[in-house]
Amino acid sequence: MELVKPSYRTGADEARERLSAALARAAEGDRRAFYEVYQRSSAKLYGICCRILGEGHDAEEALQHAYLNIWRRADRFDPSRASPITWLAAIARNSAIDRLRARGGAIMAPIEDAADIADPAPDAASLAEMAEDGARLHACLGDLPGREAGLIRAAFLEGASYPELAQRSSEPLGTVKSRIRRALLKLRECLSR
Repeated sequence: MELVKPSYRTGADEARERLSAALARAAEGDRRAFYEVYQRSSAKLYGICCRILGEGHDAEEALQHAYLNIWRRADRFDPSRASPITWLAAIARNSAIDRLRARGGAIMAPIEDAADIADPAPDAASLAEMAEDGARLHACLGDLPGREAGLIRAAFLEGASYPELAQRSSEPLGTVKSRIRRALLKLRECLSR
């Protein structure tokens, strides 16, 4: 017995098909279809040109040249070989590189300058330490009695206020505050071991 997987169409699949169809119609000289290709792809292609040339006149010129090539070569697009946006991006990239060569080189900084750029993401050691701290906190929360652990989780992980917790547990506000304070002392003791 052969299992048949249901076919699901995503929005990306539909967009790809619409762009392919518009390219096919543009290949036949349909200007409206070419405008549709432009509308669906110009932001991405301009971004490619800007990455290579920097924002400004050169990127705009490269984009215009790319769309001239797309108009002329639309009949060469083969959806069985590449997605339409990949084909369009390759034309834009080549156009931008041609423009870069024509003006005499790159305006990019040397790769060594990248070492001075700060990465806001934590480094591997920090990530490992945070994971270890999280595991210790989870273990210490597990050592608390169920009621106290629930109050700590609700107050500090869910953001519930003390009055909300008092209302939820049908206990006086002072009792809830005392339970949380005692639970925090137990957590501190557990985490300091």
